[in-house]
Parts: sequence; structure tokens; C-alpha cells
Amino acid sequence: MQDVKPFLHKRAEFEAVLSEYEVSDRVKKILASTPCVVLSGVAGGGRNTVIKYLVDQYSYGFIVSDTTRPPKLRDGQMEQEGVNYYFRNEEDLLQDLKNGEFVEAELIHNQQVSGTSIREVQRIIAMGKTPILDCEFGGANAIAEAKPDAVIIGLLPPSYDEWMRRLAGREEMHSDELRNRLMTAETVLQNMLSKPYFRFVVNDTVENCAESINAIVNHSETHQNSESARIIAGDLLNRVKETLAKS
Repeated sequence: MQDVKPFLHKRAEFEAVLSEYEVSDRVKKILASTPCVVLSGVAGGGRNTVIKYLVDQYSYGFIVSDTTRPPKLRDGQMEQEGVNYYFRNEEDLLQDLKNGEFVEAELIHNQQVSGTSIREVQRIIAMGKTPILDCEFGGANAIAEAKPDAVIIGLLPPSYDEWMRRLAGREEMHSDELRNRLMTAETVLQNMLSKPYFRFVVNDTVENCAESINAIVNHSETHQNSESARIIAGDLLNRVKETLAKS
């Protein structure tokens, strides 16, 4: 089975709804009494690996996003409903957006809409676990607005050189593609550093990273660790700017 390229038939309607989207009062009420952890950051920061470890070793439940795009092949296997995403038709997802049933939602790559449904948050809570999700910075900002006490984590590689090594190990990239990744990373890092609700964590090892995140969630993180991670975020941003200026 071949991948099917996503295409939004109702793109104009989605753009109109998303441009002024607000979560419903019902959703705000549910969120007010619900813990929530968000991991955001640059590509290659290891969010998926860290989330998997937290789910396996601690009491977290991974939020599965809704999306309008069809399933695609990933690592040689077709994505599964309810595991990778909930694959929704445009009409139903659009109606949920109009009803304010999403915690956050975004138009991605100009070809699909994906987001976090309150239904999925409730499913994790019913399991007695803390919801944790992987969001781009736009989604993280939306969640912070809808739920000011959400724990918003900016996940960072330990250094610029190690970050480049990890990116190279994931896939072969043309120089233009790497430049695009760095341009996106510049925006992401600037956004995270400008928002007071972002808490930075360095992914040096998965175990240490998960322990640090759990400490933040349980209010036992030290101020020194937080400031050290923020300095690394600033250093990464400076190196990205230097690299882009030379290319």
C-alpha cells in the first residue's frame, strides 16, 4: 500500500475556523481540573523517545492526536488508528473545531489539520494517568493559553554539535533541507526563549531527561538546573544564527 499525499478539500473553512479558534467553556472547565504535560522543541531533540520512556516508566499516558491526513508508511509499517493518530474525515473534525472541542489544532505543511481533542485528554485521565503530548510551538502556545498551569517543556539537545550528529544519524539530508531545518529551529528557539511558561530540559540521556521532566511535574526541580538548560537554549540559538549567516 502506497502513501497517499494529504489534501485538504475544506482548507478555506479550516483556515477561517483556526484563525479565530477558541476552546469551548466545557473544554476549559475540564482542563482546569486536569494535569497536562507538553513537550515541544527542535527537530531531532528526541521528544518521541523521551515520551515513550515516560509512558513506560512513569504514570503518564500519551495523547494521540486527531488528523485529517490518511495513514502512511512509517518504518516499513502502515500507521495504526488510535496508535499513531486518529484518522478523521474533514467534515467531522471541522465540526469538532467549530464546537471548540480541541485543546489545540494547527494547519500543518499547508496540507493537513492535526490537533488534540478533549476526548483524548479525558481518555488518559480515566486511566488514572497524566496526559503528555508532543506539540509544535504553535500548539504549545495554544495549550498554555487554554490552560495556564500546564507544564510546557522545551526539550533541547545537549549541544549544537551533538544535535547535528543526531540529525545526521536520523536521515541523509541535502544542504538545502538542513538549512530549512535550521531556519525552523531558529524560530522555535526564539519562541521558546520569549515565553515565560517554557521550562527547558536537556536531553543528554533519555533516563536523565525523563527524571528531570518528572521532577518539574512534581515541583521538585532545582532552580540551578532550569537556568543551566536556558543557557544551553541560548547557545543553540546563537550557533544556529551563525551557521545560517555563513550559508
